Amino acid sequence: MTIQSEPGGGRLDPGLSAIMSERRQLINLAYRLLGSLADAEDVVQETYARWYAMSRQEQDAIAVPGAWLTKVASRVCLNVLSSARARRETYVGEWIPEPLPEPTEWITGRSDGITVDPADRVTLDESVNMAFLVVLESMTPAERVAFILHDVFRYSFAEVAEIVGRTPAACRQLASSARRRIGASQAPATPASRQAGIVRNFKQAWEAKDIKALIDLLDPDATAIADGGGIVSAVLHPVRGAEQIVRPLVHFTGRLRNLTILERTVNGRPGLIALQDGAVMAVMAFDIADDRIKRIWAVRNPDKLRSWMTGPQQ
Repeated sequence: MTIQSEPGGGRLDPGLSAIMSERRQLINLAYRLLGSLADAEDVVQETYARWYAMSRQEQDAIAVPGAWLTKVASRVCLNVLSSARARRETYVGEWIPEPLPEPTEWITGRSDGITVDPADRVTLDESVNMAFLVVLESMTPAERVAFILHDVFRYSFAEVAEIVGRTPAACRQLASSARRRIGASQAPATPASRQAGIVRNFKQAWEAKDIKALIDLLDPDATAIADGGGIVSAVLHPVRGAEQIVRPLVHFTGRLRNLTILERTVNGRPGLIALQDGAVMAVMAFDIADDRIKRIWAVRNPDKLRSWMTGPQQ
């Protein structure tokens, strides 16, 4: 987006900094709603395009520009969510939300020439861990928008109603339904230090090709889901059962040369990345409860790995 200066004065539009300061909030909102950073960026671009398509008089008539931007971005997300269901029916294999690295490990230069501003990065908290985002995927678009706006971003149901196009009472019901889905899917939280230790043990057993140790770390009914997006080879359907997960994993990686596995934070929780010849080929997120790995999400779709870099190899 081109930033225009005031004619003759060389100064920026006095309202521009206030408008652009909302960008991080919009990125954070759109990523949680869509589970895709690329889609979130597109939504924010569309939102700003609509703002700058208005005349100065129309802009000045908006009392709270930040609220207007949020409303527009949320409505655009609602439309994207509605169409995403149809798109994902034709997606090759399983669809997993785009994994995010720690803020210090984002790639700032993209292949399309766009530089990612550190201020635009998504804040990592419990509302972006992979288990949370996967549950959001099971919700209707209206449930997801109502829940995220109210429970995560603290908008009133009256404000949510304006965005979703329903009554405040209906939005309260939507958020309540979404909250029940979240509660039913979440096991008691395992402390982060314990999670990190379990992921580290998984990494070491994987590197050693120790099938028994790997099986012992997984819940007997564990599930593994891989997302290659049809771009790279990946398991097309969820794999259930510890042994069914472990043996193909060891066999597959045993055929790869120059494979390096690193511990990294994935969406705010301990995870792993796999590199081949120094390039990130997979990002793995884990759901851990009762000191066992319940679910593994492995993202191999290169379109979803564009924010990753290796950092120090340790």
